[in-house]
Amino acid sequence: MDGGSGFNIIYTDTLEAMGIPMSRLSQSSMQFHGAIPEKKAKSLRQITLGIVFGREKNFRKERPTFEVEDFRSAYHAILGRPTYACFMDRPCYMYLKLKMPGPNGMITVTGNRKLAEECLQKGSQIADEQMALAELDDYKKAVD
Repeated sequence: MDGGSGFNIIYTDTLEAMGIPMSRLSQSSMQFHGAIPEKKAKSLRQITLGIVFGREKNFRKERPTFEVEDFRSAYHAILGRPTYACFMDRPCYMYLKLKMPGPNGMITVTGNRKLAEECLQKGSQIADEQMALAELDDYKKAVD
């Protein structure tokens, strides 16, 4: 969950693991910053997917749109503000909880603190590697 993100992100390797063919993607013109510092990125395409939170007797289902990115990531997808608005949910980053109204009461999704820390460390390592590759490309251009 990323309350600072103005859009939802899903990665190509996640779609492949889910068995979703690239032919299901639609055009996107989204450009954004922040994946690699000082570099602009363009979304490959976008896809609308169904998401369900809750249990059999108390659940919410919505169909947010995700921008599809071909980056390495420690995550499968990132839910941004559009999904929060769609589900009318409230994230609590301190307790790793996501709460939203359901038809039969409050739905609470609880995160795993150990897994969150592992993803943070892996994400930091991936960002360092991507930054090093971007710097190497800049050096190569300067040498040529």
